[in-house]
Amino acid sequence: MNLKTKINLGFLAMLLLVLSIGGYAWYSLRQLDRSSRDALTANVYSLELGHRMLRSLDQLAGQPIQDTTGTAQLMKLVQQEAHNITEPGEQQLADALVRGTQQLVLAQQAAQNGQLQSVAASPLVELRALTYHVISLNTEALTRKTEAANQRTDQANRNLLVFITLATLLALALAGSVPEIAVQPLRKLTAALGHATERNFSATIPQESRDEFGQVARAFNQMLAQLREYRTSTTAELITERNRAASIVDTLDEGLLLLDENRRILLANPVMCELLALPATRLVGQSATQVRLENDLLHTLLLPLDAPNQAAAVAAAPLLHIAQRGEEAFYQLAAQDLVSYNEATDKTELVGQMLTLRNVSDFKKLDQVKSDFLATVSHELKTPLSSINLNARLLQDERLPADERQRVTTHIRQETQRLQRMVAELLAVSRLDAGAGIQLDMRPTSLAEIVAYATDTVRPQLTDKKLRLELELPPTLPPVRADVEKTTWVLINLLANAIRYSPSGEVLTVTAAAAGGFVQVRVVDHGPGIAAEHHERIFQRFAQIPDKAGYRGGSGLGLSIAREFITTQGGRLWVESELGSGSRFCFTLPVVTG
Repeated sequence: MNLKTKINLGFLAMLLLVLSIGGYAWYSLRQLDRSSRDALTANVYSLELGHRMLRSLDQLAGQPIQDTTGTAQLMKLVQQEAHNITEPGEQQLADALVRGTQQLVLAQQAAQNGQLQSVAASPLVELRALTYHVISLNTEALTRKTEAANQRTDQANRNLLVFITLATLLALALAGSVPEIAVQPLRKLTAALGHATERNFSATIPQESRDEFGQVARAFNQMLAQLREYRTSTTAELITERNRAASIVDTLDEGLLLLDENRRILLANPVMCELLALPATRLVGQSATQVRLENDLLHTLLLPLDAPNQAAAVAAAPLLHIAQRGEEAFYQLAAQDLVSYNEATDKTELVGQMLTLRNVSDFKKLDQVKSDFLATVSHELKTPLSSINLNARLLQDERLPADERQRVTTHIRQETQRLQRMVAELLAVSRLDAGAGIQLDMRPTSLAEIVAYATDTVRPQLTDKKLRLELELPPTLPPVRADVEKTTWVLINLLANAIRYSPSGEVLTVTAAAAGGFVQVRVVDHGPGIAAEHHERIFQRFAQIPDKAGYRGGSGLGLSIAREFITTQGGRLWVESELGSGSRFCFTLPVVTG
């Protein structure tokens, strides 16, 4: 809002207040005038009629009974009063006057017929009393209306006084503020010009508005900015670059510590401060030699710098294991000498050192996963291969009985199937990682056939471990839409895991039930169970959850592949388990509709 608008608004406010006062005064006077006119029209006219009726009654009292002139005049006045009813109770008085006048007329007519010699005084007295009552009623009303008009006049005077007071205060406020609005920016401009004449180009004018003075302040500040740029262009560029570098350093996800040639700390970014558990105020400007005495991590960082061969010591430094936010983190130390060319001596001089701590936790975890996977796969491959090799040697012995040869052959077939399953898992994972996706052959099928095929496949393993399998499949199960091969693979994998972890002699249960638009299948075992925090982890690739006996299971791929197979078919795979209470692996498949 510019200054002209502000001043115009001030005058407009004054004009509106003056118009409001004038309008209120005009309204009050009009109301008083209307009240006075109403009183004169109604009550004063009634008083006048009353006095005329009294005079007419006086004339009737002194006239002969046969003379009806006065009676007609009285009747006319009474009728006029009856048409000028303005106050409560006046209507009853007017009706009584009409009736009294009519009685008087009847009396005169009787006298004219010779029945009466004179008019009785009683009707005249009654009419006179009623007339006085009418006069009294209108006199009181006139007095009351006069008092009300006086009260309204007093109230209007008070309201006008309040409005005048408010107008005076507003006028004083505008008189004090409008000149100040015009003068205060000039004072600021004068002060800023005084600083500029003293070559202090940093004293700008605050841009507090967008009016004419705001435009002047903006132009003046732009002039000061150009003067500062012309005077300190090199310094400004250096400061800008320093701020830019500081911003980059502060946003690094690596810990950074900058030392000068005397090992005084010049800079420590937020990551390094968090790792050292010290604020920047306790580090910057301090001697690293002194701080290392109280901080073990800083002492460890400086040890390679104390070695004769600094580069070799830094390269040979082990990963630093630091607990950060309740998690294990691994950091790799790197050191860099900072050198600068000295033109005076024509030599390159050491001006400081830069230490960085790079978070390599993700790489460490990947390396650990790789190592665990290789160890697991090696173990899983070694066991069946050793078994196949041993059984093959037994088959070479011609003295081996036929039934024993059959048992050895069956065992070789089982171990071969185990190897094939592991290789199939690895191939499935490689296809998924390559983005090839899962090729499905979806068709309506009976879940009982899938369960029968899967249980027949694992029957030898059940026999070897002396486990009993119970099936709870209702005969009314609806057909499901699924890939038979992959669903059977999932069920075999779940049964194999249940067999692996179930104690000898226990019972495994496979149940199925319709639930909404799905059929839910459950594989229940009585093994050691799985802690709640591992329920999702076991479905991750290469996940290994050791049990109490230290057995690490298979390759860590089966459950992840099984979830991929079930999810792709529109179902869901999950586990319900607690430590010591066995496990219940469940999956759903959509029911065939239509």
